[in-house]
Amino acid sequence: MASRFIVLGLVIATCSFALASDPILLNGFSCKGSKMAQPTDFSFSGLHIPGNTSNPIGSRVTPVTVTQIPGLITLGISMVRLDFAPWENNLITKVLQKGDVFVFPKGLVHFQRNTGYGYTVAIAALSSQNPGVITIANTVFGSNPAIANDLLAKSFQPDTKTIDWIQSKF
Repeated sequence: MASRFIVLGLVIATCSFALASDPILLNGFSCKGSKMAQPTDFSFSGLHIPGNTSNPIGSRVTPVTVTQIPGLITLGISMVRLDFAPWENNLITKVLQKGDVFVFPKGLVHFQRNTGYGYTVAIAALSSQNPGVITIANTVFGSNPAIANDLLAKSFQPDTKTIDWIQSKF
């Protein structure tokens, strides 16, 4: 009987040690104990570095989320730097000036475009520690499995050959 209590005690001690040494996950991210935290868990350096905008979209997002700053865990906030290459088309609903603020309600489909001649930078505050980005064109034309061509043709009004051509870009 005493040997059963010794074995049970060893099992409990082993389980307790294993649980104490395992990282705690919150919202899918590891949470360090205060004794293991480092200054790098609370800082990020890089928002001063221009993003490469030489891509088909003409912009670059530099995220500062819980992935880059583990100390953001459970705070529900993050930010991004948005770099925009100059764009020739001036179709925009509101042209912002230096220092202006514009709010996009959560879930609102929106776009940004640089209407000037030089590069533009924006800093955005987000209401999530790990926000996602949904690019409409990638979602619609690059989905896997693909959205049926006839459905896209009916929705956007081009012929299915045009839809095939657009989907080939993604």
